[in-house]
Amino acid sequence: MPAEPPAAAAPVAAGGAHTAVVPERRLINDIARQFAHLPAEVAAAAVADHVRRFWDPRMRARLLALADDGGLDPLPAAAAAQLR
Repeated sequence: MPAEPPAAAAPVAAGGAHTAVVPERRLINDIARQFAHLPAEVAAAAVADHVRRFWDPRMRARLLALADDGGLDPLPAAAAAQLR
């Protein structure tokens, strides 16, 4: 049986401090890019619909917390506003 590849190391910030990767930020930005060709209101509604249909409630809660902290790009932030 082949050996498993080593686990990826946690990202390290300047000064050597480990930073937490927030998967919801990466995911919502990836989803938003898929709808970026649409008018802003339509794109935000499509992203919000995707999150409603496919994301676990805990993931949605973490997304809304990111939105509260101002940690989202404009399209994901508009989608998060529609989830409230």
